[in-house]
Amino acid sequence: MKKGRLAIGAATAAAAAGALFFTARTARKVEALVPRDGRMVEVDGQQLHVAEEGAGPPLLLIHGLGGQMRNFGRDLIDDLARDYRVIRVDRPGSGYSPRAAGTPADLRTQARLMAGLIDELRLEKPWLVGHSLGGALALTIAVLHPDKVGGLLLIAPASQPVTEVSKAFKGLMVPPRMRGMIAHSIAVPMSILASKAVMAEVFKPEPVPEDFAIAGGGALGMRPSAFIGASADLAEAGTDMSDVVAGYADLTLPTHILFARGDALLDHRDHGERTAREIPGARLTLVEGGHMLPFTQGRETAQWIRQSIEAGANG
Repeated sequence: MKKGRLAIGAATAAAAAGALFFTARTARKVEALVPRDGRMVEVDGQQLHVAEEGAGPPLLLIHGLGGQMRNFGRDLIDDLARDYRVIRVDRPGSGYSPRAAGTPADLRTQARLMAGLIDELRLEKPWLVGHSLGGALALTIAVLHPDKVGGLLLIAPASQPVTEVSKAFKGLMVPPRMRGMIAHSIAVPMSILASKAVMAEVFKPEPVPEDFAIAGGGALGMRPSAFIGASADLAEAGTDMSDVVAGYADLTLPTHILFARGDALLDHRDHGERTAREIPGARLTLVEGGHMLPFTQGRETAQWIRQSIEAGANG
């Protein structure tokens, strides 16, 4: 019996060591494939990975849950950078922006950091381009720090409290005390096994682009830090949403919302049509496609951004 227990213990230890080795090696590989695109900027002790291109009026692009700055595809960035100063940022805990120890993942905290980044980069009332959870964050910044913002360009925004988590993200729902252990053991191999089904859900009804892992930064999700950051976002970011929604009626910023009718993650009737009714003067544009418009329809999304800014300038 004793020998049996020892054998089981040794096998368990070997499996744990193997998982740690596999996870660390995978993280190194994906970071080599998807290196940093920008520089690190410190805001209130938090390091934020920021990339800038172009010159002109500033646009601050904020990505969604489990993503990073490359979720805004090259077609979109190259188009906008001809006439705008395009700033992309990895949200805290995402991409190459580590979340400082003890820093919560709630929207208020993230909004404070983004407002600090606007000051640090000396951006004069930038338009905020927020995708998915980045849309929720853009709205939070506008509600809590309206003097920092010139206007809102929201792409498939999570703009209302979410009562049902998409099956694409259910694997992130783990207790905080277990995140680290899971992240460094089973999360990465399980994510690799589930990646095809998860990506299909995120992109449908559009096909998953073949180059998304590299060009879209998707491979960076195969790291322990990405799991920990996204899990914290999922658990905490929604806690402020009701308060943010309560502030919509007082928003006076030009607000434009782009949604695809086929979005499988967020319902355009709730997060698009309802939100457009609640924000004075907000304009909603509905198109065909899925949730990942900044990558799958980059040129079309850039055109929508240009037209929306022009409309905002003309009142």
